[in-house]
Amino acid sequence: MDLILHNDQFIREEELVISKEDRGYQFGDGIYEVIRVYEGNLFTAKEHIDRFYASAEKIKIVIPYTKDVFHKLMYDLVEKNEINNGQVYVQITRGASVRQHHFPADTPPVLIGYTKSVERPVELMEAGVRATFIEDIRWLRCDIKSLNLLGNVLAKQEAYDKGFYEAILHRGETVTEGSSTNMYGIKDGVVYTHPTDNLILPGITRSVILELCEQAGIGVQETAFTKTEALEMDEFFLSSTTAEVMPIIEIDGHPIGDGTPGPLTKILQKAFAANLNLAVKA
Repeated sequence: MDLILHNDQFIREEELVISKEDRGYQFGDGIYEVIRVYEGNLFTAKEHIDRFYASAEKIKIVIPYTKDVFHKLMYDLVEKNEINNGQVYVQITRGASVRQHHFPADTPPVLIGYTKSVERPVELMEAGVRATFIEDIRWLRCDIKSLNLLGNVLAKQEAYDKGFYEAILHRGETVTEGSSTNMYGIKDGVVYTHPTDNLILPGITRSVILELCEQAGIGVQETAFTKTEALEMDEFFLSSTTAEVMPIIEIDGHPIGDGTPGPLTKILQKAFAANLNLAVKA
């Protein structure tokens, strides 16, 4: 049985009713998170929940539950739906009110959560993927995990239409991130990635990877790099909650390194997998 979390209640999908005037539906006025589940455990749940609350605060939505209560709701949802390997999607909107652009007064927010079974993309991680450069046309608050994803969707679709796995977004010559991922280049043994500012999402998997780099003695430079510099990297990879550490072996027909997943990327993949095992056992 697949149950949906509606505010603090678990209901069947056919019981779910959302108002036509919900501001998430009409304005994209809300935020969301995707939390990975491994062997029934929520991976980096605290970090995802902290970011969820931070995004809500940035757009002035008050989540009507403490973080501990919210955390339990997520675990209960996974348990009730018997998800072993998969993900939890959760969003909160400002709620339903007469359509107007400014915030309504005293409108209760609407929380929705559901689960999905998803396996690790092992074959893709072993083989690597191809990506394409696409201009970053999004707004200037990409640090907020907002429901407003049209810019991301258009970039992902353009990449998909061209036969690529992901879009590497850039503002002018500067690489920012992917349409649904963070981006990294490796040059002379150093990992380069855009700093966490308003132009990229502070990825939870990104934070894990940077910590693994430190543990492995791999140098990291959180600094912006250009499209030209990206093509000159020895290795390139992306990360996300569902993609983990995904090698990019080609950008717009240009092979990265020798066109296969590089040695440091493989080290980080193994370290990430080992970190998963430790987290699950804990």
